[in-house]
Formats: sequence, structure tokens, C-alpha cells
Amino acid sequence: MAQWIVFFCYGYLGVGVLFAIPFLIYGVERIDVAAKGSPMTFRLLIFPGVASLWPFLLLRWWRGDKAPRLESSAHRRAVKGVTR
Repeated sequence: MAQWIVFFCYGYLGVGVLFAIPFLIYGVERIDVAAKGSPMTFRLLIFPGVASLWPFLLLRWWRGDKAPRLESSAHRRAVKGVTR
């Protein structure tokens, strides 16, 4: 059982690393406009996070989302019409 868990973790990490390389070259600018023209040091800094969160980033890249969606909590729905 433990071997299967370790095998799954290695596979997940391997897919994440393979995803991170093209994502950091092409995809990060498409889902975050603030990252447009960012230096390579920034991309290396976010590499571990991209490799570990690859399913969520792949979904956002696939859908072409430019910004995260607003949450829909009870509080946000209660004050929806209020402006300051």
C-alpha cells in the first residue's frame, strides 16, 4: 500500500514538472496579466508551486481565465448591492 502512495506521489510530481516547463514559458502570461514580461527569476521562484498545483493551473489555462473568479459566499451575496 505504501509503495502505491509513493508511486502516485512520484507520478504526480513528474507530471507537474512536465507541465510546469511549458506553462512557465507560455501559460503564465495568459492567465495572469501581471506576469507579462516577468523575469526568469520570477518564473523559477513560482516553479515549485506550479509543479504542485498543476491540475488547477491546467484548468485555468484551458478555460482561458484571465483572473481568479470571485468567491460566492453568503456575506458577498448579502452585501451585493452595497457600494461605498
